[in-house]
Amino acid sequence: MVLRFHTRQLSQATRGLAATVFIVGMLLIGFGMLIFALPELFAYLAAGVFFFVGLSIIFYAVRLFLAASAMDRAADQAPEPPTGDEPVVYRKNVSVRVTDDQT
Repeated sequence: MVLRFHTRQLSQATRGLAATVFIVGMLLIGFGMLIFALPELFAYLAAGVFFFVGLSIIFYAVRLFLAASAMDRAADQAPEPPTGDEPVVYRKNVSVRVTDDQT
């Protein structure tokens, strides 16, 4: 007993998926043949990619080191926390203005 619950839309979607998978497979085969035919060219391309990725990672590491040293300098300039039970209040250029406009 065969039950057919599929529709034309499902059939079209399956055909589209099959076409996409077929094209990807053909592209992979072609890319593999290019690598087989021209290994030196692809080796140079891969070496260039690794070189530039390595440079960008080194620059990122330098930026992280600079940020860490800036954080260390900021921590050295911060005041020491109080040792007693009383809180320490820091005020700098504080001006308070109260207006009573409620009528």
